[in-house]
Amino acid sequence: MTVTLEEAAAEARKVLATGDLSAVHCNTLGWFHALRGDAGGAAQWFRQALEIAPRDPEALIGLAGLLRDAGRLRDAALHCDVAIAAAPSYPEAWLERARVMASGGAMEEAARCYREVVALVPDHGAAHAGLASLAARDGDEPAVRIHAQAALAQDPHDPMASAALAAIELETGDAARARAIAENAAAALPGASAERAHLLSLVGDARDRCDDPVGAEAAYAQANADFAAVHAPLFAGRTSHRAFIESISDQIAQMRPGPSPQPHTARGAAQTHVFVLGYPRSGNTLLENILASLTDTLALEERPTLREADQAFLVEGGLAGLDALDESGLMPFRESYWRHVASAGLAVAGRCFVDMDPLKSIRLPLIARLFPDAHILLVRRDPRDVVWSCFRTNFALTNAAMDFTTLEGTARHYAALMTLIERARERLPLKLLEVPYHCLVQDFDAQTRAICAFIGQPWSENLRRFDRTAKTRGVATASARQVRRGLFDGTRQWERHAAFLATVEPILAPWVERLGYDR
Repeated sequence: MTVTLEEAAAEARKVLATGDLSAVHCNTLGWFHALRGDAGGAAQWFRQALEIAPRDPEALIGLAGLLRDAGRLRDAALHCDVAIAAAPSYPEAWLERARVMASGGAMEEAARCYREVVALVPDHGAAHAGLASLAARDGDEPAVRIHAQAALAQDPHDPMASAALAAIELETGDAARARAIAENAAAALPGASAERAHLLSLVGDARDRCDDPVGAEAAYAQANADFAAVHAPLFAGRTSHRAFIESISDQIAQMRPGPSPQPHTARGAAQTHVFVLGYPRSGNTLLENILASLTDTLALEERPTLREADQAFLVEGGLAGLDALDESGLMPFRESYWRHVASAGLAVAGRCFVDMDPLKSIRLPLIARLFPDAHILLVRRDPRDVVWSCFRTNFALTNAAMDFTTLEGTARHYAALMTLIERARERLPLKLLEVPYHCLVQDFDAQTRAICAFIGQPWSENLRRFDRTAKTRGVATASARQVRRGLFDGTRQWERHAAFLATVEPILAPWVERLGYDR
């Protein structure tokens, strides 16, 4: 007879009430609370299990999952590593580590961990679903179908496998099939969840391809509502990302910069240092992979390379403290930056290095002070296309992603960051070139020649083959599918949804005009 988790939890409570402490029973109660969204209660029971059995792999993995959900990926990975060291043949430890790695963008390591699970349990549905998801991100159709079918053989409604199949159907051109898969899988889920949010986002993509813009808008709105509902407890009481941007923008307005800092040399520094900034969904990943196609050039996407400077001047202190530092005070922050680059596996000394992260635009004051010789490429795109794309994209969980869960929130976040960028350009010494997305996709050679001249690198025909670079390097951002397609003109996509965007037109109109997209 099958015992439900509720029945097992009830039995565990009875046993524990007698004083017979058991890690097994504590773990049962941990999972009982975890599956009901009670992270605090779950953590308490998993820790109780570890007091009884300090290297219990099930308790370690239970805590790792809670840490992953809370965004504490490093701590989650450490718990997984301890569990694997204690029980190398425990498949769930490898499975959780794969999920942690995928959450952090370490896709190759995630795939390795999923394969470890399959080696231990060949028909492990969740591991096959994970491999299908990673293959869909890479556009590997055969692998998606193999692993998704293996996962669906275990669970016909597996949301991750279904999402991978829907994504690959979209990429190969069968939007109707993708719509059916994603709608059916979403309908099988009883309430708001991260999995349903992802599926509904794919429903929106498929409906849009099937010439149903109103249906697409409804699907995206529900996907965002699910995302917000699932993650709201984690962000309760926190300052919004927009408010964080506005606080930095206000500080920039009060800055009284002195003479421009002098170029410096720090251990491990690149010969040519390039930041690709702007705003999410503006074409940053496209430009990163174009530049990564240059000879002797390395690129890194969306990593917290400025972590120590962030903590010191944007979280704990203020920008006035940054201005007060002399060269000896600045050097530790420069060196910590280059250590983060090296820890990503990149040896950039003597080479051209591209740091791509659109939201590092918030860090322009840090960049200006720490790296005065860096070249900044600011990617611009029609604000309406940008806001629509951010609203409809299923982003990984970040503070900024919470702002994108409503159309108005997205528009106001965009306006806040554009205001910060304008203030930084007015007050700070920046080596900056604007890169209009529409020029990049419509006059590729001329625009890339101008970019190469600005950063001091020779232009090469290799830049035209950036799609091959993307496939070789792998792309962890939400733009993976578009970049693999090669040069794709994504301008004026907002026009199909003009009526839906009308409510935020007053917020965006000043930026549409200022950036020249009203003509």
